[in-house]
Amino acid sequence: MITTSDFKPGLTIEYDGDIWTILEFLHVKPGKGQAFVRTKLRNLRTGHVIERNFRINEEFEPAHIDRRKVQYLYNQGDEYVFMDMDSFDELSVHREQVGDAVDLLPDNLEVTLLLHGGEVIGIELPTAVELRVVQTDPGVRGDTASGGSKPAVVETGAIVQVPLFI
Repeated sequence: MITTSDFKPGLTIEYDGDIWTILEFLHVKPGKGQAFVRTKLRNLRTGHVIERNFRINEEFEPAHIDRRKVQYLYNQGDEYVFMDMDSFDELSVHREQVGDAVDLLPDNLEVTLLLHGGEVIGIELPTAVELRVVQTDPGVRGDTASGGSKPAVVETGAIVQVPLFI
């Protein structure tokens, strides 16, 4: 069992029938009343972020998340096919489980699949992904008041902000 005193960013717990990862936490000792822990949690299945307060020494079940290195191959409709880098087996993952990362998945990208009890609950992208810019508007001279960036369409179809010189 994990108590609130064991909390740290990145820890995964089972809470309210779902799997959550701790993004932030803060021990709060009010002048009047009992101390508590204020946390920010992200649901690994849905991606929703919530804030919850827990009593000191409240206990939680640890969530055992398996991480598997895979390579993105292709998609067929709503199914995305990955290859396990260890066994070279092909794994089919539904679009909902891939989440928002679908916009940043070029072919042959190595990602990490998150599994809980044999079920895919999400994917983790690497910290940096190289994508080719397909289309962008020319930057307007002197248009740096808005931070010096402009929208660009990358090879996967996603729209991202890029510096003016691109």
